[in-house]
Amino acid sequence: MRWFQKLLPREDKFFDLFESHSRTLVAAADALDALFQPGSDVAKLAQIVVDKEHEADRIAREVMESVRRTFITPFDRSDIQDLIQSMDDAIDQMQQTVKTIGLFELRAFDPIMREMTLLAVEAAGLTVKAVPLLREIVSNAGAINAYAEAVIQLEGKSDSLYTDGLRDLFHRHGNSDPMAFIIGSQIYEHLEKVLDRFEDVAERANGIVIEHV
Repeated sequence: MRWFQKLLPREDKFFDLFESHSRTLVAAADALDALFQPGSDVAKLAQIVVDKEHEADRIAREVMESVRRTFITPFDRSDIQDLIQSMDDAIDQMQQTVKTIGLFELRAFDPIMREMTLLAVEAAGLTVKAVPLLREIVSNAGAINAYAEAVIQLEGKSDSLYTDGLRDLFHRHGNSDPMAFIIGSQIYEHLEKVLDRFEDVAERANGIVIEHV
């Protein structure tokens, strides 16, 4: 039995993988924010986001495989799967943003868009700090709850910026350049979804706390 147990992934492996994935979120969000700055190397920064998304996919697959191979998991298997999937959805949405930018060969961005990328950076920063707290769920319950509340507030700000951005686009391009409005609105929609996905991560983490406290 001992040799068989050695073949099974350790519980700590899940936390290590969660933390590795959260670092890809930070790197991708930083690159996304830098991309939206005036004079940025859009192609180079977009590639960083794509590369980090591929790295995150690899980590997510490893989590899913480990769930199937591990006899005892640190918390419910479905919670593990939902958490890593929500984290992966966040970086997937960042990748979708840069893909849309590349498709339309955009090189200049609205100030409100840059405000939204800053929110993504902040949400990623909160997430990378919160994920290690899951190692000790009960003792860190309050901190995880505070993290979830902070991300929810960021998502609310993102919603407001999304509305403001669409209104600004309409005033500038609604009648004179409908294509510019359509393209700009797609970028705003992707950015707003990035924060939605970070909110999903926070809610998943907080849900795990509720189940264990």
